[in-house]
Amino acid sequence: MPDMSASLALTHLVPLAKEVDENKVTPGVLGFIVFAVMALAVWGLMKSMNRHMGKVTFEQDPENGPEGSGGADRSVPGGKPSPAKG
Repeated sequence: MPDMSASLALTHLVPLAKEVDENKVTPGVLGFIVFAVMALAVWGLMKSMNRHMGKVTFEQDPENGPEGSGGADRSVPGGKPSPAKG
């Protein structure tokens, strides 16, 4: 049977798939465990994201204005770096 084509091999496998009763197939315990682990992971990621978003400040600190941000003038689009002092 080495000269059997792929389509002929698939036609021999089709009856094996029909033996399974489609009304009795369930994900089982393994499916529940995988789903539960994924749900816990998403819950943990959302909790972490909320914690990190709470730390974000949306206002600029007055002491870290344009002078303290690396020397570039951020208030003007395309601002040039300030000349070195001293």
